[in-house]
Amino acid sequence: MVRERPTLKTIAYMTGLGITTVSRALKDAPDIGAETKERVRLVANQLGYQPNRAGVRLRTGKTNVIALVLSIDEELMGFTSQLVHGISEVLGGTQYHLVVTPHSFQKDPMVPVRYILDTGSADGVIISRIEPEDARVRLMTERNLPFVTHGRTDMGIAHPYHDYDNEAYVYQAVRKLIEKGRRRIALLAPQSRFSFYNHSRNGFERGLADFGGTEVPMGRVTTETPLDEIRAHAERLMRSAEPPDGIISISGSSTIALVAGLEAAGKKLGVDLDMVSKQSAEFLNWIRPEIYTVNEDVRQSGRELAKALMARIDGVAPELLQSVAQPVWSKRAPRD
Repeated sequence: MVRERPTLKTIAYMTGLGITTVSRALKDAPDIGAETKERVRLVANQLGYQPNRAGVRLRTGKTNVIALVLSIDEELMGFTSQLVHGISEVLGGTQYHLVVTPHSFQKDPMVPVRYILDTGSADGVIISRIEPEDARVRLMTERNLPFVTHGRTDMGIAHPYHDYDNEAYVYQAVRKLIEKGRRRIALLAPQSRFSFYNHSRNGFERGLADFGGTEVPMGRVTTETPLDEIRAHAERLMRSAEPPDGIISISGSSTIALVAGLEAAGKKLGVDLDMVSKQSAEFLNWIRPEIYTVNEDVRQSGRELAKALMARIDGVAPELLQSVAQPVWSKRAPRD
């Protein structure tokens, strides 16, 4: 026998309540008592009830879907899972469902956004890997689709965002290395197309000027460079006539490749050079306690992005939905 899909009518029959009351209880309506809501939710969970999205869309014009447009090139070490986890924590008690839409920046990043706009397949969108002049932001603003960005633009359009202060992180990292007696410092930064490249460079140049260091160029290597190429480049750099004695990394996975390269060149971390790295999950100091680490709470970023997007869907002004997280130095960092 094929088991029929449970409906609001099924829950109403099982609870002895009216269909309207059941519907409002599942939507957490304020005029429905807590005991009634709990009874309805318990029966709904036992039955495996899921709302019919097509029916909801026909009745309300809403999909109850939040689309996370996520680059498959994102940081590997915990970034994606932590971001999704944080978003899901906020959406869990709401009518919204999270749909992850993967894409690659090697292709046209406008494609997934245009698809969502043309099909009306989401009530709101979360995007990352933000550029100073981001065409996706302009298009969604023009089409009046609620969205939030993980990162900031520089295009004169007020929009919701949550970001990490990479300028402050790199500035503090330069200071840390100078305090350790390092003077020749290299920065492994993201691709120049992204906004957080500018923020990182600003912090780096300010730090060198304020604390008296000099830059050792990294050439064309970025945090998006394949890890084996980062390793090979680090080995060549450390074998050069004037290698760096300090390195700052924006990416935890790239840091592992850097360490492998410097050790292949016969150098010792914490002796020949010191390294500061950002990480999205505390793991670097478990394997290499010599690294100075700064945490980016990506799970909290997911929560902030989800809360901002739901508020924007409800009509809150974008200027009120902007936040920047500050660097947090790991307690596992080496003792000075």
